[in-house]
Amino acid sequence: MKKITVISLLAILVLMFCASTYKVHAVQNSILSNDVEGELVQLKKDETKQIEDYKRKYGSDAYGTTAYILNMIRIYSIPLCFLGIAIGAIHQYVIGIRKLDTLEKGMGLVVTFVTVLIICQILPLAFAIFVKFGRG
Repeated sequence: MKKITVISLLAILVLMFCASTYKVHAVQNSILSNDVEGELVQLKKDETKQIEDYKRKYGSDAYGTTAYILNMIRIYSIPLCFLGIAIGAIHQYVIGIRKLDTLEKGMGLVVTFVTVLIICQILPLAFAIFVKFGRG
């Protein structure tokens, strides 16, 4: 019974993904409005300016690009790690009540995502300290 439910849910998800992909291709084939095109160009200019600011701030192309990438990792790690922590908590406290092996899996997920979150938040700071004070 569980296999049938899982397979049917996966089939529904695949069909929804295919339908949304088809809609995206249909929209891309239609005429792109000037507003959307202008917004995309503006986003590209903003990101390029931000990378150039990092390069100027750190005094090197390599250090500036690395600092920009670490900043993006810092920003995007927060929601992804909170999602992972929530999934681990569900495994530990909801599903783990009935299945003890899932309880340990949930605790492992929580510890892993908290560790990744801490590393992703401290790494840009450590890089900035190293670049400012470590190189001569």
